[in-house]
Formats: sequence, C-alpha cells, structure tokens
Amino acid sequence: MLAITSATAQTYDPSHPVCLQRWEWGGSTYFECAYTSWDQCRATTIGLAAMCVENPYWQGPQPRRSAGRIRSSTPY
Repeated sequence: MLAITSATAQTYDPSHPVCLQRWEWGGSTYFECAYTSWDQCRATTIGLAAMCVENPYWQGPQPRRSAGRIRSSTPY
C-alpha cells in the first residue's frame, strides 16, 4: 500500500547563494534558498536535521556594462 503525502513548497531564490536542505519525518526533504551567507544558514541548522548547500540557481554578481557591451572578467 502506498501513502501519498502533499509536497512541501521549495524556494529556489536565484538572488541568494546559500540554501538550507532540511529532512523531515517520513523521509521527505526540501530546500529553502533564502540565505546570503554560509554562517547565516549554519546558524539556522542548529537543532535541525539540515545542512547548508550551494544554490544551483544562484545568478551571482552580474557583469558590469561598459559602452553598451558586457565586459568579461576573462582575458581574450
């Protein structure tokens, strides 16, 4: 017999580089990407079945525009 449970909403916010991965009773997990630093995320994990991971959808700092063109940080 299979048990069907409702899914927990996951937040992959591309403006935050760190996610909290949390395990819940019954084996389900979810991600909450709302942290700007590793220390901020680690402070949240205290007492939880959780760990901090890199946000796979983080956009990172955007390249600067110069004279209408995108400037790359890598040399030619």
